[in-house]
Amino acid sequence: MDPGFFGPASMTWRLNQEMTVLFGGVRALLLHAAHPLVAAGARQTATYRRDPWARLLRTLSLQLLLPFGTRDEAQHAADRINRLHTVINGIDEITGERYDALDPELLLWVHACLEQSTVIFYELTVGPLTAAEKQQFHEENLTAAELILLPRDRVPSTYEGLVGYIDGVIASDRLLVTDVAREVADLIRGGPVPFHIKPIWKFISFAAIGTLPDAVRRRYGFRWSPRRDRWLAANLRFLTWLRPHLPTRFRLILPARVARKRLAGETVDMPKP
Repeated sequence: MDPGFFGPASMTWRLNQEMTVLFGGVRALLLHAAHPLVAAGARQTATYRRDPWARLLRTLSLQLLLPFGTRDEAQHAADRINRLHTVINGIDEITGERYDALDPELLLWVHACLEQSTVIFYELTVGPLTAAEKQQFHEENLTAAELILLPRDRVPSTYEGLVGYIDGVIASDRLLVTDVAREVADLIRGGPVPFHIKPIWKFISFAAIGTLPDAVRRRYGFRWSPRRDRWLAANLRFLTWLRPHLPTRFRLILPARVARKRLAGETVDMPKP
């Protein structure tokens, strides 16, 4: 059976299979939207305002095929993402700069924020990772980066280097909360949410905002306080305690469960994006 590009022994499977790690995707989305040229690409996409949840869920489905699909499924998903990116380009109406979804700098920002957010939420909701485990995850992510046309040599060679890159961008004047970023923030804070995630969305939103760097929270105008920090920490400790007691279907995401059944020889189909 085809384990895909990574397989069950990889750090990629270990981290990305966890349901609670998906919460990190919301944190990453806020960081992505705070980059004006990434936001410009989203503004160009007609479905962004018409049905943002449909777009986000399709993107997530495609992204999850990269770690958990067969090699053919992962390559097909990457090809779809890359084809979509070929038509997203132009002049940003806010900064006057040219943007291109295939620009390695923009791809790196998106890739780096998602990788770091995945690690952060794994450690907050599952358990700590060693420096070696983070580095292994980072090196495996270089394969995922190449699948979406981000050259390996454009990515810092270490996980610590990747974190340093993110910190450098945040400390610079590169980030800007535009109309798109404000719409993303409004959607996350209280916009209409799909029925199946509505019961837990308030906490996901709270956790995503609470784990942002202070400088990014201030740019968005999110209110935060030491009391909220303590409340978030207490909830995350409870979630870490609760997680091992949950049924598998509430602990591991569907693509990971499907992939494991496939490798066990069961006939299953990966969910379609």
